[in-house]
Amino acid sequence: MYYDYQMEKPLGESDIFLKFQSRLSKAARVNRSVLVIGERGSGKELAAQRLHYLSPRWEKSLVTVNCAALPPSLIETELFGHESGAFTGAQKARKGRFEEAEGGTLFLDEIGLIPIEVQEKILRVVEYGTFERVGSSTSHKVDVRIIGATNLDLIKLCDEGKFKEDLLDRLSFEVLFLPPLRTRENDILLLANYFASKMSLECKHEQLPEFSEEIIEKMLNYNWPGNVRELKNVVERAVYRSDTSLITEIDLDPFKNPFESEESSKEIIVKEFSNIEKEDNNKIEEETLILNNYLINRQNFDLQYLKQALIEANNNQREAAKLLGLSYDQLRGLYRKFKHLL
Repeated sequence: MYYDYQMEKPLGESDIFLKFQSRLSKAARVNRSVLVIGERGSGKELAAQRLHYLSPRWEKSLVTVNCAALPPSLIETELFGHESGAFTGAQKARKGRFEEAEGGTLFLDEIGLIPIEVQEKILRVVEYGTFERVGSSTSHKVDVRIIGATNLDLIKLCDEGKFKEDLLDRLSFEVLFLPPLRTRENDILLLANYFASKMSLECKHEQLPEFSEEIIEKMLNYNWPGNVRELKNVVERAVYRSDTSLITEIDLDPFKNPFESEESSKEIIVKEFSNIEKEDNNKIEEETLILNNYLINRQNFDLQYLKQALIEANNNQREAAKLLGLSYDQLRGLYRKFKHLL
């Protein structure tokens, strides 16, 4: 989810997105902890911002802690602060993020990465509203609403002993699952046009950009594993590179090396097909082929390979093409041909 505070409305109009917005708005008004679950790039931090600004706490601080960016040994002092002399280098007392968020909201991004011993202290804050700074036995009272976000399976982490079940119970008053972009097909062009317009203004282009029909089809059929963040990068890159207002090229894989030799991949393809031919020849010796079934059998063969590749690539069509040793355009042709059967 991307939220533009200047526009004062969320960007999206698909049914699944609007249902998510409705649940988020209801949850924002209740003074309870919320967990936001979503894939990378789907907008978990922006969802947390909206939960805060739609809540009765909106005038107080929203404090964000990215737990993935902190070494496990520092997360405790970052959250709870420390007293002078608590450890080497602690020359003076320092407030933690809980104290900074007093009366407001503390957003714990990537909450699943917090060490189990720190989870114990967070549980005490949730249950009793008190904590101690590192190196102190003095209790501090705090009134903070916690919003946690992750793309990990917290239930699985509990089963593995990496996340406290009691803490998960306390934090999961409401669990909001962000819809991935691939489920929001009606929003892809809306978001793409929005990002394109903003980039065009930034580049001081005279005309607003438009996408060609071929590019629109590419965007609608792509799986967007990086979700809205990936879409934003792809669109902005296309706009700044284009010499005209009509966008006719987009780069879905900026890391593809244009100088990489294709010989090795061709050799692999030849070897694989050679093995397949040997297997097929053995089968031909064992059974008589019905020649007029050729087209049907070929289609079934293509469909089976396409299905298996998409499953192994988690529906990422570019990865599926690599698994099959095909170009992206070749796989797109197969996908369009069999889309109704998938």
